[in-house]
Amino acid sequence: MERILDRLGRAAAGHPWRILALWLLAAAALLGLGQAAGGTFVNDFRIPGAESQQAADLARAAFPEYGSASAEVVWHSPDGDLRAADRRAAIAAMTTAVRNQPGVTAVEDPLAGQGVLSPDGRTAIGTVRYGPELADLGPAAYHRLDAAAEQARARGVEVTFRGLVVDLAFEPRTGPAEAVGLAVALLVLLAAFGSVVAAGLPVLVALAGLVVGTALVLIASSLTEIPTAAPIVAVMLGLGAGVDYALFVVTRYRAHLADGLPPVAAAGRAVATAGHAVLFAGATVVVAILGLLFTGIPFVGAMGVAAALTVTAMMLAALTLLPALLGLLGPRVNRWALPRLRRTTAGRSAGRTTTVASGQASSPDANLLLDATDGGWWVRWGWRIDGRRVAYGVGATIVLLGLAAPLLTLRLGTPDDGNQPDRWPQRRAYDTVQRELGPGWNAPLVLAVSRPTADSLARLTGALATDPEVALATPPVRSPDGTLALLTVVPRHAPQDQQVSDLVHRIRRTVGPAAASDGGRVAVGGQTAYMIDMADSVTGRLPWVVLGVVLAAGLLLLAMFRAPLIALKAAVMALLSIGAAYGVLVAVFQWGWGLSLLGIDRPVPIMSVVPMLLFAILFGLSMDYEVFLLASVQEEYRRTGDPHRSVVAGLAGTGRVITAAAAIMAAVFVSFATIDDTLVKMIGIGLATAVLVDATVIRVVLAPAVLGMLGHRAWWPLRRPPADQPTPDPSTASSAPA
Repeated sequence: MERILDRLGRAAAGHPWRILALWLLAAAALLGLGQAAGGTFVNDFRIPGAESQQAADLARAAFPEYGSASAEVVWHSPDGDLRAADRRAAIAAMTTAVRNQPGVTAVEDPLAGQGVLSPDGRTAIGTVRYGPELADLGPAAYHRLDAAAEQARARGVEVTFRGLVVDLAFEPRTGPAEAVGLAVALLVLLAAFGSVVAAGLPVLVALAGLVVGTALVLIASSLTEIPTAAPIVAVMLGLGAGVDYALFVVTRYRAHLADGLPPVAAAGRAVATAGHAVLFAGATVVVAILGLLFTGIPFVGAMGVAAALTVTAMMLAALTLLPALLGLLGPRVNRWALPRLRRTTAGRSAGRTTTVASGQASSPDANLLLDATDGGWWVRWGWRIDGRRVAYGVGATIVLLGLAAPLLTLRLGTPDDGNQPDRWPQRRAYDTVQRELGPGWNAPLVLAVSRPTADSLARLTGALATDPEVALATPPVRSPDGTLALLTVVPRHAPQDQQVSDLVHRIRRTVGPAAASDGGRVAVGGQTAYMIDMADSVTGRLPWVVLGVVLAAGLLLLAMFRAPLIALKAAVMALLSIGAAYGVLVAVFQWGWGLSLLGIDRPVPIMSVVPMLLFAILFGLSMDYEVFLLASVQEEYRRTGDPHRSVVAGLAGTGRVITAAAAIMAAVFVSFATIDDTLVKMIGIGLATAVLVDATVIRVVLAPAVLGMLGHRAWWPLRRPPADQPTPDPSTASSAPA
């Protein structure tokens, strides 16, 4: 593989203008194809086989208007009755105006006996139904609703909206978050490279890969339904991974230039070494994320597809576009050096060929002094870890388990409109309904009763009336053909409360079966039931996703390093890192630690899809640093045959770069936590936590400690090489005669 990558890097660096032209043409063609395909992003909230999905399908078949897109209007009069003549007239005028808007098929007027009207007449709820599909409506549907409400507001009536149609107008945007993340990444790169040109290359390559990745996601959205949050998650992951991949390749390229290699050869060597790690690390990320396709939840799998396409584009950019730019720049990659960093950078470059503690010359790729007295901080730290490897290993494990401890109180759910920013209409509508009508009116359940009879409906309504959690059960409404009846159940608690979940399960297990007629069934649906089904589905399928991702990633690591214990160690440490990230998520979002800093004013349960999404992404990302560290350790082990010296060499050779890469990734991920979307916030904080933990506690402490404890056994069944055996150079091997 290294020979192939060496040839690829040399070819790209030797013909840079061809590669640049190909990338430009490919980006333009893909963007044009994506625009022509007319792809759009839409939330397809379906769970095949779930009871809430079955209830929705039954209701849609019997009541055609049930499954259409809709929005809820909440009217509230703070200082009077909505039934007053002037306010009644204003609401009637508003509903008439809305009824004439494009796509509207029905509008409920609560003052005309439709919808919901509070006993004191001060609060009302009505539903607006649309004929077109949700994806065809766009944000304009909400803006028309909001404009129609002005005449009611002029009469002192507060009018707010909520529902999926309204959500279309408040989809999160990434612009400022991307800019902040890239700005911090550039600062870290400047500190790491000491050169404006070298620092700008990873950012430029990541942006080019992002353009291609975004175009691929847009094309995919024309073939399947991609959730609205998927492009944001893909951009967040793509930017972090893209800058990191380019960082490792540029670091190797500059080192090879300092060794005296010509630019084309240096590019080939950098792609053969760092690019080899990029290829395997990126492939592990892609395989792990694509594992989401097997969750059985369509929109979760679609998010995995979007992220995988973007990461693939970043890999291709690092392996083809970047060496072309490096070949074009040559030594000019070190231009515009920062004065204060010039001496430090020059010193690191000058120290490429050094002397190990035994007095023998090291390979040019070592880039470190292994003498603990003369070496840098990373060398001294490496020997310190090796000397007390058991103590450091146990200590790091305790820290990781402590961070993961809050995971024991994990509660899955789905944040509702009560967790939206308080300036959004959905949040204001939620608060009004909860204050004036009760929390349960934000969590209504829809019961679909198939083959209803008078006796079965009487038994059902009677049982519901005696349930302590049921505040109200509406009279059943039969379908025109009499095959289905719908009734609404209003709980006493809010959507995220455990009592509502218990009620759903109680109706399904006891109340519904006892009331149903022969051959009939009671299916519990509605948005709240869907949230509960999502949590149950994730709980049941997550272990299988974990098993599949771990096995796939382990096989990739086994193929790269041919060492079973190395693959097992990597999997265990990845699980520890992910557990720590989960624990921090629970502490922040469920317990509320520092939650106000994220713009959320109340604790929320962990979104049901987050553990599954984060596991796939984090397991892949944790392999990035694992591969880069182990590749360096294995290279030194093959050269020297000393397992302890090779760990110190690998840590010293990659520690500074991995730290810079982790800082970049964490900055990008945290910057996305400013977006007004709870799912994106959770993913951003979870990813940032895992990356920082992985690059510090695990890569700097636990991994070298465990490798030191394993010794030669870590690389079994690799034959122990004789001391200081030279490592073949792919650049010379690839040019040797067959």
